[in-house]
Amino acid sequence: MSGRVKGKKALVTGAGQGIGAAAARLLAAEGAQVLLTDKNAEAAKACAEQIIAEFGEGAAFATGLDVTCEQDWITALRFAQDAMGGLSVLVNNAGIALTGSVEDFDLDEWRLGFSVNVDSVFLGCKHAIPMLRERQPASIVNLSSIAGLIASPTFANYNATKAAVWLLSKSIALHCARRGWDVRCNSVHPTFIKTSILQELVGEKDEATVFAKLEKQVPVGRLGEAEEVAQAVLYLASDESRFVTASELKIDGGISAM
Repeated sequence: MSGRVKGKKALVTGAGQGIGAAAARLLAAEGAQVLLTDKNAEAAKACAEQIIAEFGEGAAFATGLDVTCEQDWITALRFAQDAMGGLSVLVNNAGIALTGSVEDFDLDEWRLGFSVNVDSVFLGCKHAIPMLRERQPASIVNLSSIAGLIASPTFANYNATKAAVWLLSKSIALHCARRGWDVRCNSVHPTFIKTSILQELVGEKDEATVFAKLEKQVPVGRLGEAEEVAQAVLYLASDESRFVTASELKIDGGISAM
């Protein structure tokens, strides 16, 4: 590895599995200290221990974080300050995919999607930006989705929440730029990635059949891997992308071009 984020201090949400775990490992592999957070604190701890075993003591830390809870954010960021001496990268990855048309949702379900997918980004950025300013150049990477750019009749909530993350990211980027801070904010937009969220969408259906149907929708003819999304996170977290802000990076096998 080439140390592309050497010296960076990163916090990753939803890091107990999937894209979050892959991003945390890759950031650590490229020289960052990483705080893995997850509502499932034990899963975050297990992933952090794997990173420590591979890259050494101090490469990773873990703590529980319910991204919908403001006090949890304050506590996790205090942990980042105490354990790593600050923060220069925030990766807002935690999210859920609720399926259904606009008529299928009751108000509590609708609000749950927004709480986990959008309020989490608001809370994380609101409370992390003061720390990020202290370790410029800094970067915020928000995981949206290709579903935030193209719609489906059965993804009403997911479309709406991920579109909100997309434009919120731009607003945050412009806010930081206007203040003269070297704190960038960008969004990443994956399509179908082989993670637990995709497994939840499969449900009780035959996995091979569902995956084959999804693959046919992707021009490159396959589903994505968590590590491929992690590479995008790494680029946006690194100083290689220092002139990139208020942008969206599609990791979608060409699906959005159709």
